[in-house]
Amino acid sequence: MARAILIVLDGLGVGHAPDAAAYGDAGSNTLANMAARVGGLNIPNLHSLGLGNIQELQGVAAVDHPRAGHGRLQEVSAGKDSTTGHWELMGLVTEEAFPTYPQGFPADILDEFTRLTGYGVLGNKAASGTAIIEELGDEHLASGKLIVYTSADSVFQVAAHDQVCELDELYRVCEIAREMLQGEHKVSRVIARPFTGPSGRFTRTEYRHDYSVEPPEGSLVLTALQKSGVRVLSIGKIYDLFAGTGIDESHVSRNNAEGMAELDRQYAAAGGSTLILLNLVDFDMLWGHRNDPEGMKKGLEIFDVWLGKFLPKMAEGDLLLMTADHGNDPTTTSTDHSREQVPILAYLAGSENGVDLGVREGFMDVAATYAEFFGIPALPKGTGFLSSLKMEDEV
Repeated sequence: MARAILIVLDGLGVGHAPDAAAYGDAGSNTLANMAARVGGLNIPNLHSLGLGNIQELQGVAAVDHPRAGHGRLQEVSAGKDSTTGHWELMGLVTEEAFPTYPQGFPADILDEFTRLTGYGVLGNKAASGTAIIEELGDEHLASGKLIVYTSADSVFQVAAHDQVCELDELYRVCEIAREMLQGEHKVSRVIARPFTGPSGRFTRTEYRHDYSVEPPEGSLVLTALQKSGVRVLSIGKIYDLFAGTGIDESHVSRNNAEGMAELDRQYAAAGGSTLILLNLVDFDMLWGHRNDPEGMKKGLEIFDVWLGKFLPKMAEGDLLLMTADHGNDPTTTSTDHSREQVPILAYLAGSENGVDLGVREGFMDVAATYAEFFGIPALPKGTGFLSSLKMEDEV
């Protein structure tokens, strides 16, 4: 009847990685810089688990007896995008970074996109999603051309107003783009970015959809767990990032509030051996990419209140891991992801052994820990830390 949970606090890094300078991210520290900018955080539950033991934050000091294993994960894959981070969390190291297009996409790519979809293109540059619809939204409405743009990450993003391109049509266009972008142009994700509203007040809707590349067969702990009889559930954009690989059942959540509510429901209903994966996207999408430290603070404090109600519901022996997939420092001039170490908080209900997990080389240790928890053979990469979470009399 064992149940395990992964909560990915999307973009909440804890300090620039050793190779951050190569990515232009020296000095990035999502949580610490945000906490300092907003005058401190009020997150008593994360505090008690040991978040301040990973890194002291304004308002969140280290505690003498943390309730969770705590440490840092250092990404070893090339890149700093969501797909790469999530894949590594599930055991797959990406040796070669997905292609990026800081100067926009080659003309032949856009010509083929137009030929296959029937739509012309506006934009074709690296840009903030909110800024580019403000810049080109009126022209898009007048011309019927789609707004295509990218970022520092490996993404091909297509923005369309619902008066120009209904949601199903936008999804169809993005599916064509996903099939088209292969070989040297195999971007990590094609992203549908619908928006609505009148001129001057354009707003993105919550019906974004990600089309990720498919991970290589047999590369994820998820498929190994399935083969051993573990049921794998996902909430939020997790399903998209894995292109459905290794996931038995997916539940939509368009924001943090929906994601937390869905986790409450799925955990209560889960029977047998189950792994539940949740991505809380607002930290990245709403506050990191929009350089909104106040929003990030409020979102983290709301999550902390929810966490304080969720932890007592956990059955003894169930495992909750909380981490991130990259950084997204809202205090820097950049609106893109940052190459950072990420926190790991590991709560084993009924044990509450606050061991220092240190700095771990590779996000894959998360996958290895789930393999330990469910008793499946060790993975090729990653070192689990389940035994460290148990009290001495349990070992």
